[in-house]
Formats: sequence, structure tokens, C-alpha cells
Amino acid sequence: MFKKILIANRGEIALRIIRTCKEMGIKSVAVYSTADADSLHVRFADEAVCIGPPPSNQSYLKIPNIIAAAEITNADAIHPGYGFLSENAQFSKICKEHNIKFIGASSEMISKMGDKATAKATMKAAGVPTIPGSEGLLKDFKDAEKTAKKMGYPVMLKATAGGGGKGMRAVWNPEDLKEAWDSARQESKAAFGNDGMYMEKLIEEPRHIEIQIVGDSRGKACHLSERDCSVQRRHQKLTEETPSPFMTEKLRDEMGKAAVKAAEYIKYEGAGTVEFLVDKHRNFYFMEMNTRIQVEHPITEQVIDFDLIREQIKVAAGIPIIGINYAPKLHAIECRINAEDPYNNFRPSPGKITVLHAPGGHGVRLDTHVYAGYTIPPNYDSMIAKLITTAQTREEAIAKMRRALEEFVIEGVKTTIPFHLQLMNHPDFIAGNYTTAFMDSFQMKEPEDE
Repeated sequence: MFKKILIANRGEIALRIIRTCKEMGIKSVAVYSTADADSLHVRFADEAVCIGPPPSNQSYLKIPNIIAAAEITNADAIHPGYGFLSENAQFSKICKEHNIKFIGASSEMISKMGDKATAKATMKAAGVPTIPGSEGLLKDFKDAEKTAKKMGYPVMLKATAGGGGKGMRAVWNPEDLKEAWDSARQESKAAFGNDGMYMEKLIEEPRHIEIQIVGDSRGKACHLSERDCSVQRRHQKLTEETPSPFMTEKLRDEMGKAAVKAAEYIKYEGAGTVEFLVDKHRNFYFMEMNTRIQVEHPITEQVIDFDLIREQIKVAAGIPIIGINYAPKLHAIECRINAEDPYNNFRPSPGKITVLHAPGGHGVRLDTHVYAGYTIPPNYDSMIAKLITTAQTREEAIAKMRRALEEFVIEGVKTTIPFHLQLMNHPDFIAGNYTTAFMDSFQMKEPEDE
């Protein structure tokens, strides 16, 4: 087992990893930018190293600074959390070259699954259902036209290096293809330095359902059930739940088997998710694989009573997985609390938190790194907390979430708490009747109408 783990991340996920390290008797090292000097992950780690100024590319994304911090503190492993360098093949490779264990996928695995066109071809070869689409990358616009005509509209253009919805365009008719092709390539080139595009048939009324998997160094994998992530805004998840209200036992069994097959085919090591689009007829198609821990991992932990970070660390240390496929015993919902103004098009709202009262009680979990007096820096993602409720049934979990959100007081900055309260009272959400298009028609009611 590792003696000391450096956490190459910040905020709530860094604090989450530190907590498990403490419980396992492993020393932890926090890294931080000057903007995060007062963050709780810095306070609670055994050691902390400043790695640069506030901009991410000069701190949390600066590989030499992180490797230097690991070397001066004698850390024998690095946990990347999510975001930042968690799916960076080069970082995984450099860790290996410096004899530091990267708690995540190998550089080869990240490269194979990070490029979406390659990942799709790999999954096809593994016998996992994939969305009908182009054979690899589109050569040029003519190829895109020909492929779309053959497949039939609507289609979805996708950047091979994409993520977070960047470089994606839904195209409903031939007249719109050229504009979509040009803008998607331009956006992808700017965001990822790669304008490679592929095309898929657009799945109408889809749900975004992911299967949590864990694989060990012996090529064995298991799944830990599903999470429904369909409530999204601009391809960014807002809330997640497990089990999915759309799921049947038969569908869970089929999707679980497909996810395990995918992981074992590529001999995947570590925690990851196999992401699927599920159409209204419950046909499912491989979308992508995330080779890291997910923001929404706590809901899985709650319904099967399992520490996923502990499992990641154990697998990285060479310990085999138990190999049991899990089904949820309870129901859990996670609301991502962002420092954003939901009444003003979710505009970011950094600044100083003047008052904070955290909700509590049975079945309420709050993962956060903020406190009263903490200043939210403008340099990073606006998520400041994850509120998770767990109960025997979905109805009870929603009622508990309503109560917890009403108890959750944050003053000094705007937050998405009012949005989540309205969501928990929305008839379609309550009925479990939602798809990835849910937010297209969602309207915030003004405060006086609540």
C-alpha cells in the first residue's frame, strides 16, 4: 500500500480523497494555487505545496510543478481527482517515468478511450452496441454530406477530442450542415487543438445513463449499477440519481453486462464509467468512457455502501476487486450547488461567502470545501458543493432533498439552490419523465412566485 498520496486537484474532490487517505492510514499532500491558499483541502492535508498563481495553466495543469511537489514530499502516488489532468495521457505517462503511481488509467488506456472515434471503434469490436455513424473520422465536408445523406437526418456532428459539449452540433436538415461543420470544427480546434470530426445518428428523446465500473490489474471488472445524468444544461450535468427512474431490471442487467464486457475487453484498470445514450424504446448505445472518478460518484457510494476512492487506491496498489456486480439497495439524488445566478442565465457568481448553514439529518450528505468567510475564486469551475440525499424510495429521496435545500443557507454569492428547489417540485421530474432535452423548456419562476 502507498505511504503518501499527492492529490493533483483542488476543492471538494481533493478534500474527499484526503478523508479516505486518513481512514486508510495514508499520508496526504495537497497542492494549491495562490487563489486556493485558504481552501479546506490545504488545511486538512498532512502537507501542502503551492504550485503556482491562480490560472489553471500555471498551477493545476502545470505538470512539472506537480511532479516536483510529489518528489520534494516523497509521494509514491498521485490521485488526479476529476477534471484538470485526470484524463491526460501525458501526465499518466510522466508519473510512470518518475516511478510515481498514477491512481487512474494508463496513458495507453486514456489515449485509446479519450479519442472518441477510436473508443467507438474499440467498443464496436468488443460487441458493445454503438450509435450508427461514420466509419472513423470524416475526411472533409463532402464526406460529411455523403455520410449524413446515407444515414438520414437528423444527425449529430461530434469532435473526436471533445468533452463538455464542445464541438457538438445537432443537424436537422442538409441546409444547416455546412454552418454546423464549420462552427463545430472551429470550436473544437480552439478548445482542444484538434478539429477532427465524426458523425452519428441523432438519438431523439435520449436519456444519458452511465454505468460505474471498476477493473483491476488482473483484467477482471465489475459494475456498480447505473446513474441517470439526463438533467443537463449545455451538456453539463446539474443533478444525478440512482437508480434511474427509467431503468428496468432487464435493462440494468443488459447495460451492466455491456459495460463489464467493455472494461474487460480493454483490460481497464481503475474506476471509470461507461456512458450510454438510451432511446425512448430502451435501446442503449455506447457514447463514451470516462477513465476517472466522476463528480457524481457519491450517489453510487450511498446506495451500495461502498467507498469508491478507497477502491481506486486499492486497485492502484495491485489489490484485486471482489468482482461482484451491485444493484442499488436505496435511492440517492445529487444536486450540484454552483456559485451561479439561476435567475440570470446561470451567470457565475464568485465572491465571499458571508453566511453558510449546512443542512443535516438522516440521509443527508454534503461534500464541500467552502465555509463562511471563504472567497470563491473566479478562476475555476463554479461548483462549490454537492448535496446528496438517500432514502428507501425515490419519493422519499426527493422529499428529503427539498427539505435539505430549504435548510441550506449560503449568503454573499448567488447559488443554484433556488433552481434545484424548483426542479424538485417540477411535475415531470417528480414523475421521472425527463430526457436530456428537459432544460430546453425549463423556466425559472421569479422569487416572488415561489
